[in-house]
Amino acid sequence: MSKNDLHIAMGSDHAGFSLKEKIKKHLKEKGYEISDYGTDSEQSADYPDYIHPLAGDVDEGKIGCGIIMCGSGNGVSMTANKYQGVRAALCWTPEIARLARAHNDANILAIPARFVDENTALDIVDAYLETTFEGGRHQGRVKKIRI
Repeated sequence: MSKNDLHIAMGSDHAGFSLKEKIKKHLKEKGYEISDYGTDSEQSADYPDYIHPLAGDVDEGKIGCGIIMCGSGNGVSMTANKYQGVRAALCWTPEIARLARAHNDANILAIPARFVDENTALDIVDAYLETTFEGGRHQGRVKKIRI
């Protein structure tokens, strides 16, 4: 992720809604443009309804990266990873987020909203966005991900 790509897609289900709103505020204060794919409340919602459109837009190159969340982070990452051009990484520490970008060229960050506090989530997001893909020995591995 380069600083030139200031447009970020965000999506969540009801379990991730509150954290999504806090992250969105944090990113807007840093100058990022946010496309919010939903949900827009804590009322029960099905994560695929929001993650499929977001992941589809990342897959098609309409938007460079995304940040998604649900209770465990698993459902949203499984949904996003159905798309060939998506590399969604479930991250629960800043170091895992750094490695997901540096080694795996993750283009979607998935956060387990019920398992990280707000400050940790913001640190994860910052680590993800401030890290660039190292390429090199990792490039060949990333190319082998697509079927």
